[in-house]
Amino acid sequence: MPIESGSCASARQAKQKRKSHSLSIRRTNSSEQERAGLQRDMLEGQDSKLPSAVRNTLLELFGQIEREFENLYLENLELRREIDTLNERLAGEGQTIDGAELSKGQLKTKASHSTSQLSQKLKTTYKASTSKIVSSFKTTTSRAICQLLKEYVGHRDGIWDVSVAKTQPVVLGTASADHTALLWSIETGKCLVKYVGHVGSVNSIKFHPTEQVALTASGDQTAHIWRYIVQLPTPQPTADCNQVSGEDEVEISDKDEPDGDGEGSSDCPTVRAPLTSLKSHQGVVIAADWLVGGKQAVTASWDRTANLYDVETSELVHSLTGHDQELTHCCTHPTQRLVVTSSRDTTFRLWDFRDPSIHSVNVFQGHTDTVTSAVFTVGDNVVSGSDDRTVKVWDLKNMRSPIATIRTDSAVNRISVCVGQRIIALPHDNRQVRLFDMSGVRLARLPRSNRQVLPAELHFRVPVLPQGHRRMVCCTAWCEDHPICNLFTCGFDRQAIGWNINIPALLQEK
Repeated sequence: MPIESGSCASARQAKQKRKSHSLSIRRTNSSEQERAGLQRDMLEGQDSKLPSAVRNTLLELFGQIEREFENLYLENLELRREIDTLNERLAGEGQTIDGAELSKGQLKTKASHSTSQLSQKLKTTYKASTSKIVSSFKTTTSRAICQLLKEYVGHRDGIWDVSVAKTQPVVLGTASADHTALLWSIETGKCLVKYVGHVGSVNSIKFHPTEQVALTASGDQTAHIWRYIVQLPTPQPTADCNQVSGEDEVEISDKDEPDGDGEGSSDCPTVRAPLTSLKSHQGVVIAADWLVGGKQAVTASWDRTANLYDVETSELVHSLTGHDQELTHCCTHPTQRLVVTSSRDTTFRLWDFRDPSIHSVNVFQGHTDTVTSAVFTVGDNVVSGSDDRTVKVWDLKNMRSPIATIRTDSAVNRISVCVGQRIIALPHDNRQVRLFDMSGVRLARLPRSNRQVLPAELHFRVPVLPQGHRRMVCCTAWCEDHPICNLFTCGFDRQAIGWNINIPALLQEK
């Protein structure tokens, strides 16, 4: 028996050698069927722990890769023959041109010819429609100055909302996920008042149009109206931040993130109880705003409703229903009794309270993802931003289609419009803040860092300059009349930033 086993083993080895030899001979001219047979022979002649189905799949994949390489190899051979033929023809005419240079020149000629044809076709085919759609990736010659002036650091968690008071003294308000709202001196960056009345994330803050009163919305399912009294500190000279173009950018490390236990809110006065608490929602109150005149307030909630309240009595006046999913934002018209609410159902709705007997509603459907905010501008225009990476400008008299569309590379959060100059500030998930005009032309991009590049011997003599946002930018707010900072941004890096935007230069370079 041992002799028989040895002879069988030797016969099997000889058979495998013959198969491998036949494989090496027939490999170059094998058809698809022959290759399949060879794969089966290889399976039979090799020992493996893999199941046969897995091995078949792997062999099929390797076969496909081999065929791709063969095709590329044949194409290269054909191209090389063509280049050699052209070189021989030119040499016969008394010219000597390297094959590589010739092929490159041919490719350039063909590319330029096809590009010109495509350009002409696009111009003739889409000439009527392209004026309504503006891409944010289009290069512009604008080199507007966007200067970072102040950082407001003191929150212990991300900042959802930022707002500027409409009455004197003008202060900055921030609403944070750390359950607090803070009021800041714009000039010095010092915290003036800390509100701690909420037991949930503070998602929104808005100031009363004529009084020192603030309205905050919270994840504790309430909105609070509270009074503040501030005394502005003596302004100090502002650090001379290096002026940086809106298109310049320097990447920075996450290690530079400000400490959440900043000194900005450690010693400021604290307000612990509201004047009025608005309690009618069954879910998170994500936003709130004052109606014109300040006698009524509107709130938007994740319970899919928006509520209109009487401020003096705290009574619910109207419950605005109709959205199919959670609301994300609400905004009121500065001069008329109009409210716009946005939702995760990809729509935003316009509510008209100008006629006490008729409360009409109009639905705007133009986005394909969550509408993160919709705000009023001058005249009859509304600007909406969405997670579908677009911002649309609408005419309230024509709801069928937007009058301008801005396409971006990242989701857009709570936008703000400079009413006087008609400039839109877009905060993005990717830490960017971009500026556009109402027709959709990009004006500038705020820098994420404005550090100077200094010689090594000056690194320890020059103070570290302020930096831009290092996390998602949640909200923007314009303050057109302020002489120092006319744009504010906040984000989940736990800080708000005050910017000086050179608007005349911005529009002149447009």
